Amino acid sequence: MKILKTLLLSLVALVLLALLLLTSLYGYFQWRNSQPFGKMETPVQPGEVGQYVAPFIGTGGYFWVCGNNFPGASVPFGEMRLSPDTWSTVFRKEAMNTAGYYFPDNRIIGFSHTRLSGTGATDGGHFRMIPAIGENGWTDYLDRKYARFSHEQERGFPGYYAVRLEQPAVLAELTCASRTGLHRYTFSQGTPPHLLLDICSVLGDKEADPGHVTIHAEKNELEGEVKTYGTFASRFGGIQVYFCLQFDQPFSQATIWRNRENLGNAASGSGKGLGVDLAFLPDKGPIVARLAISHVSLANARMNLESESGGKRFEQMAEEAKNRWEEKLSLVKANIPDEEKRVIFYTALYRSFQMPTLFQDVNGEYIGFDKQVHKAEGYQYYTDLSLWDTFRTLHSLYMLVAPSEQRDMLVSLVKMKEQGGGLPRWPSGYGYTGSMLGSPADMVISESYQKGIRDFDVKSAYESMKFLALHPRPKDKHMDSKDGIAEYNQYGYCPTDLMERAVSRTLEYAWADKAIALLADSLGYADDARLFYQHALNYRNVWNPATKYFQSRDTRGKFTESFNPLKLSYFDSQGKYTKDYVEGSGLQWRFAVPFDPEGLINLFGGNEPFVAELNDFFEKSDPSMSSWNPGSYYWHGNEPDIHAAYLFNEAGRPDLTQKWSSWILDHKYAVCADGIDGNDDGATLSSWYIFASMGFYPIAGTEWYELGAPAFNRALLKVGQGKTLVIETENFSGENRYVSEVWLNGQRIFGNKLHHRQIANGGNLKFVMSHLPVITRY
Repeated sequence: MKILKTLLLSLVALVLLALLLLTSLYGYFQWRNSQPFGKMETPVQPGEVGQYVAPFIGTGGYFWVCGNNFPGASVPFGEMRLSPDTWSTVFRKEAMNTAGYYFPDNRIIGFSHTRLSGTGATDGGHFRMIPAIGENGWTDYLDRKYARFSHEQERGFPGYYAVRLEQPAVLAELTCASRTGLHRYTFSQGTPPHLLLDICSVLGDKEADPGHVTIHAEKNELEGEVKTYGTFASRFGGIQVYFCLQFDQPFSQATIWRNRENLGNAASGSGKGLGVDLAFLPDKGPIVARLAISHVSLANARMNLESESGGKRFEQMAEEAKNRWEEKLSLVKANIPDEEKRVIFYTALYRSFQMPTLFQDVNGEYIGFDKQVHKAEGYQYYTDLSLWDTFRTLHSLYMLVAPSEQRDMLVSLVKMKEQGGGLPRWPSGYGYTGSMLGSPADMVISESYQKGIRDFDVKSAYESMKFLALHPRPKDKHMDSKDGIAEYNQYGYCPTDLMERAVSRTLEYAWADKAIALLADSLGYADDARLFYQHALNYRNVWNPATKYFQSRDTRGKFTESFNPLKLSYFDSQGKYTKDYVEGSGLQWRFAVPFDPEGLINLFGGNEPFVAELNDFFEKSDPSMSSWNPGSYYWHGNEPDIHAAYLFNEAGRPDLTQKWSSWILDHKYAVCADGIDGNDDGATLSSWYIFASMGFYPIAGTEWYELGAPAFNRALLKVGQGKTLVIETENFSGENRYVSEVWLNGQRIFGNKLHHRQIANGGNLKFVMSHLPVITRY
């Protein structure tokens, strides 16, 4: 009995200790994330629009719901994403944010050149540069004696980042071009400056092969290469990266290290854990380093360096980067009186142009999905397309304001199909990643073609879309496919006893079938269109009329008995209730049919019960920002339900679309480190904000937009060469969030939708606002 009592007391003590630890961590996260963004005075200043961008938004929060954005220097679509990598003193690890920089951290490891933007994948971190003082810099780096910093001594805006490190005392400044990064380090007077280069650096706990470096001291240059294996790169055999590095002043000594082995003054070296310690003479002014990368060759890395930065000063490069961002940010000139909302809007627009990645060198060469060198002629080649996420919002934004870039992305997808075997669903680097499910490229390609972007090989794209919708992947091909597609076509749904994610697969495959049908219609393939319109109705086959949820069925047609629609997949480690859903609950997938809202409403029994259930879905959702537990109801950080607020339109309740879309704008975005409600997913959430603020939202895979409620007085959108769409509001205020009338070019719109061709050539779209809900405008 005494032993049992002791064990119980020990258990209680452990529980209390765990609660104390969790409470302490909660307080730590809350305190660190509430720190203001730094506005340190810097030699470089932001642009006219760039001053409203806060790149620290989405870099913090609880790490499992972090936006995974980064604050460093980039240019639109550039592969060079030069940014600080931080170290968590609490968790004793790096890359708590998959992009390398985690706002609650207070130590900087160094500054690396590559990463993905706003994803759940940890890739990149190449060729990290670390400022140091004295002879022990490399061993201190290995011993994780990283530089402390304060957010008060930090600043970032489009094309530029700066931080004043405490130890060593140095001002680090970063800017870049598409493939070239520039560092400028200003050391304190009298200190012996060193710059370390980690040849084999990666983000997080990822792996790298042995690297190689050659030193050309007579030219103040280094060059080298490494192959790394990040979350995605490891899935296609790793990614090879070459670099060429030049300094604006000579280094007095260069020491190569292989982990803790000092290789002395060798002119070259190879191995794992490879690095170089470069010593400079003190008091010679700021040290400027220029590093360019290529995936093709060392010669191309050098070519990129000379072409993008040859003969240019740091300030000139920063000005060019700033101007490139000003051009993109000026595509939408919004009059937003509320300064905080203006910052959120332009930060969201900024994020929308950071990725996909321009993957070709300045001569047009790139590595294709066949691992061979190709040359892009007549287009720009892109990769890193987070399609399962971005097909819902981001690509629709490009179709409207950046159609030439969208066209090049379509050409790139077709090239991936030709060189790799099929269309990808999450292409990264030069390979298929197999990430997520479905075939989101179908929606992107179909919607683009319907909206008039047709200067690409659509027949080649359609060939792949049709094949993968009807056949499993050929055994001799390593490419993305629709797992379980044969069974889907056989049963009319994905059976749960033959595969996981059965419900989500069925709904996503049906959505893709609808997109294929619409494209077939546009191309005049009548028989194909009829077939795929029929397949698009397969979502009905997993609707359980008894529970009124999409629910898994086995090959006998029996619905799964273990069903809990409120159970989140993240809290169901065994998958008892959620193995048939992806990233969410059965409730969050309940409304995942935006491609056939009328059919969905009918499954609920009509408008009234549908509106009641959908409204309850929002009423019970968590109003807080980036909650540690997003809950089972509406979760804005979860792609399958981000369209849900616009479904009220289809049930005759536009006032509720306006209410809840405005609620999301107000509650799920903010100017703080955790100011986005979950993973940005390659700017999917950021571009959602842009559309919702403008008062209309795309139905992905179609030519249509759902009307909502604008969040500003007036905006000018550049929608093509010399074409402008003016969006304006009448009676706009914080209280007037409902829409009583909508006018387009002087004609009143009766209905809750816009067709793309109505705004593609510009015009004037006016919303008359009211403080009272208007149930119908018909």
